[in-house]
Amino acid sequence: MSKEDTITMQGASGASYNFDVYRWGTSFKPLGAVYSVLKKNSDARYSVLYIGQTGNLDERFDSHHRAACFTRNGKTHIGIHLESGEQTRLRKERDLIDNYNPPCNKA
Repeated sequence: MSKEDTITMQGASGASYNFDVYRWGTSFKPLGAVYSVLKKNSDARYSVLYIGQTGNLDERFDSHHRAACFTRNGKTHIGIHLESGEQTRLRKERDLIDNYNPPCNKA
């Protein structure tokens, strides 16, 4: 697990959240987190494709229910914001989704 970058993501509330960025396919420990599926663009900036939360990062993201959308949109990285509390993760996830409106979060 080798961190490649750190980014700050802004919620609709104005709150800032730091995310450690890893290449897609990195294995993680079974920790709780808010995560963002990202695409690194040619200008080295990231596009946010999806925002979610989990109690266990060790689960494989390749079998994610939105995996086809991630692939279709060119996923390259995953951002991790560690958070053990489920209610806090859910609040942060909603705050970020409300700001970014990621394409793979749409029904």
